[in-house]
Amino acid sequence: MARFTVLIAAVVLAIVVAVPEVTAKKYTVGENKFWNPNINYTIWAQGKHFYLGDWLYFVFDRNQHNILEVNKTDYENCNADHPLVNWTRGAGRDIVTLNVTKHYYLLDGKGGCYGGMKLAVKVEKLPPPPKAAPVKSIGSVSMATGVAQFVIPFALFSVSPVWDAILRMW
Repeated sequence: MARFTVLIAAVVLAIVVAVPEVTAKKYTVGENKFWNPNINYTIWAQGKHFYLGDWLYFVFDRNQHNILEVNKTDYENCNADHPLVNWTRGAGRDIVTLNVTKHYYLLDGKGGCYGGMKLAVKVEKLPPPPKAAPVKSIGSVSMATGVAQFVIPFALFSVSPVWDAILRMW
């Protein structure tokens, strides 16, 4: 049983090390002020990096506001006459999924744009994971080689008894 526990721990560690954590991020637009007039959403977006798969969560009064995606010219002029996408679903708790690398130009088409209710974000591909640090050497043998010299034989000699134990448990 001790060998089984050690093997499971080794497998879990290998998975954790080998698979980087990649998760989409949810941004509540305006933070605790939400989607309302007289808020500078350009300042709110500064310093934030928006990546594929992230999403924008809008909270607003559905009877007074909406969320329209427009082109850059319409965004700059607060023109809601020709929206590309109406992201409003009617509940006042709406999500814009950032699933294309591009500039998203979003505004309130019920007049709130003139009060500052507009947001432009640039969506990028997720950056590559950071490169691993160089392997430190211990004398003439690197740490990776030393670990491999232990783990590989251990795994090879442990697999058979572990599978036997698992099969006996069933």
